[in-house]
Amino acid sequence: MLEIIALNEGSYSVDSSKKFIPFDPSIHKASERPASLFIHINPFLIKTEKELLILDTGLGYNDEKGNLILHENIKKAGYHPDDVTKVLMSHLHYDHSGGMVWDKQGKLEPSFANAEYIIQQGEWETAYAKQSSSYKTEIFDVIQRSGQVHFIEGNGILTDEISYELTGGHCEYHQVYHIKNDEHEIFFGGDVVPEPEQLQRNFIAKYDYDGKLAKDLRTEYGKKAAINNWICLFYHAKNRAIGTVKEDEQGNIRVDAF
Repeated sequence: MLEIIALNEGSYSVDSSKKFIPFDPSIHKASERPASLFIHINPFLIKTEKELLILDTGLGYNDEKGNLILHENIKKAGYHPDDVTKVLMSHLHYDHSGGMVWDKQGKLEPSFANAEYIIQQGEWETAYAKQSSSYKTEIFDVIQRSGQVHFIEGNGILTDEISYELTGGHCEYHQVYHIKNDEHEIFFGGDVVPEPEQLQRNFIAKYDYDGKLAKDLRTEYGKKAAINNWICLFYHAKNRAIGTVKEDEQGNIRVDAF
């Protein structure tokens, strides 16, 4: 059994203030938000034979009724947040980690009461040491007090279904995940491979910690995805958040919806 669901949290603009503001192209105009990046947020839910997984947690925004969007999307998919067994974090920038916690009657608590939060040790330490606006350490304080953190280092095997690789690139301790059963292998590239277009238009991005390394990793993972027929999860995809990669004889990349 392997079920994959993109838990779309919406589209946002973000400028130098690092504030994420909802952006609906049917209502808003990009010209009204100068010097902004436009970002789509897609946490993922994966049901395996043994686990119910969340891969990165989005911004942690609430809907108009005050409910956590991430929780509501999980319920719409037919599951309950309390059933989540592991939260796999690629890194801890706010647009990926905001939903690690939620406001429960005025008190911040872990969004997933029965889950382990899988976090690269170096990324955790960097979040506290850098004091950057990209990291919201008040979120991590809650998770630390909960006793639900499972720190990992480098590359390794978490379970017989889940492995991880320390990549760097987007940030110094960024990591990616592989989740597999007898039939399929899922690749979650976090912000090293955030959207299909970055496999097709490979470039050095200013927002990466090591732009050249991130560029090279996208080439490497794109080729591996095509050769091994991975199911790829694209966290910042506008369309095709879940897809497979094909490479033709000329090295041109195509991403098909899965």
